[in-house]
Order: sequence, then C-alpha cells, then structure tokens
Amino acid sequence: MFKLAHLSDPHLGPLPDPKLLQLFSKRILGYLNWQRHRSRIMGGNTLDLLIEDLKSQAPDHIAVTGDLVNIALPLEISGARTWLEEIGQPENVSVVPGNHDAYVPGAVRKARAAWWPYMCGDGASVAPSEKTRSEATFPYVRKRDGVALVGVTTGRASGPWFATGRVGSKQSRRLRQLLEELGREGLFRVVMLHHPPFKQATHWHKRLSDASRVRAVVKRAGAELVLHGHTHIDSFETIEGPNGPVPVVGVPSATSAPGGKKPAARYNLFRIEKAEGGWTCAMEEHGFDKQGEPVRLLVEREVAIPGRG
Repeated sequence: MFKLAHLSDPHLGPLPDPKLLQLFSKRILGYLNWQRHRSRIMGGNTLDLLIEDLKSQAPDHIAVTGDLVNIALPLEISGARTWLEEIGQPENVSVVPGNHDAYVPGAVRKARAAWWPYMCGDGASVAPSEKTRSEATFPYVRKRDGVALVGVTTGRASGPWFATGRVGSKQSRRLRQLLEELGREGLFRVVMLHHPPFKQATHWHKRLSDASRVRAVVKRAGAELVLHGHTHIDSFETIEGPNGPVPVVGVPSATSAPGGKKPAARYNLFRIEKAEGGWTCAMEEHGFDKQGEPVRLLVEREVAIPGRG
C-alpha cells in the first residue's frame, strides 16, 4: 500500500516587509489583501498543527499543489524552501506552482530555481537558473512503488484582479505522451496541478483558461487521479477518461483557520493499492472542524478508479 498525502495553498506567512519598489506592480493589491484579510484568516499555528498531524500518519509521499507564498517576494520564496525542508526530504515531497507563486513576471522562475529539488523528475540533477524558462521542465514525473506522480504547472503571471492559470499547448502535448507511456507501464497515474480542470470550477477571473485542453488530454490518455488546490474548498469531481470517470480532488487551504468563510485547513490521505485487474484507493480527509479543537478524521470514502479495459 502506498500512502499519499495531499495539501495545498499554505500561503506561508507572515508576509515580510516589502521594499517600496517591489510594490509598484500587482503586488500592492496582494499586500493590502494580506494586511486587511488574509493575515487574520491564515495566521496562528493552524498550519503547524495540520503538518504535525499529517506527519503522524507517516505518508510515503506528500503532494503540495501550489500557492506556497502570497505575493512572491524573494524572502517569501526562500522562506518557502525552508518550510519544504521541514516537512520532508525532496524525494518524498512533490510540488507544483500556483498563481501566487507566479504573482508577477519572473517570480515562478525564481521559485522554480529555489524549490528545484521538490519540483523535478526522477534523475534530474542540474537545477535551472532563474533565466531558464520554467515550463521547459514541466510536466515532471516521479515513480514511487507503482505510483507515478506527474507535476504540471498552471502558474502564470496574470494582470491585477486576475488569478487565472494556463497549461499551454507544449506542456499539454508532453503530458499526453507521458500519461500514455505511464499507462502502458501499468502505473497509478496521479496528475498534480494547481487550478482545477473541471467545468465551472471557479469564477471566470480565477479559472484555468485552457481547462478544456487538460480534459481532452485525460480523456485520450487517461489518469487514475487528479489533485488540485486553488479554490480553498474541499471538492470531489470527475472528468471523462478513456475507461470511465477520473476523480478530481481538491483540498482547502492548509492555513485556513476554523470559523472563516471557507472550510478550515485540511489535508487528504490516499491509500493506494494494486488489486486484481486494477487499483483500489481509499481516501481520508483530516482537518479542523471547530475552533479550539484538534485535527481529526472528518470523512472516509472509497475512490472509484477507472478500469483500463
């Protein structure tokens, strides 16, 4: 059995004091939003308690689906690297970037360089420089005990008041090729991305602009599970696959305190096992229910995995 933990959108704080020049961009909006709203919702020790409970489950691997930072300041990006080192070794933690990690032009390249050991495929050795186009190394693949973790980037810099993402045609073609190859190997394929790919997943200005392209890839090549963040809610949807519906699972922000408008912090734990003729997958949702109470098991469910025909 392979135990895969999934968390997302930690939006690590507190926000470091930015230089005035750094705010002459979209960052000024994010900075004000943090000061007025997010610092209250995402402060305290919520994330620390969630990670402590996650580690007690002894997962074999941890998937982090983006938005590690808030406005992508250099100190945020380096601080996120330190946080990643605290939750696990690079070979046991896989990360994909979100829209906040790509908050302004050039930010996602800096994040890619800083978080490289957590965002590269098996066998990668040379980290890209900040000048290297970040999408050139996506999607990446990591194979662990019959499970293939496929990291896709949707993080792109967008204009003020927008939080859209995009996969792009080149990455989509490569994703299809990889999923087909991994399918022929008989692996359990987990696609990790930040923005959800199903229809009407979020508001227009926060959408994955080419979600139909991702759905077309999965419909043709197949996958066993898709994990995402971005919406800050717990969600369970499906998209069409060649052998049946493919589950698409989202998780609330890992720092969302109980009592807010969005669900409180949570992580999901998947127990994946090879079975006769296919795979089984049991899912547990662990998180906060009420203020002042510890992390607990909230929901258990069996995940229907599409057959290979």
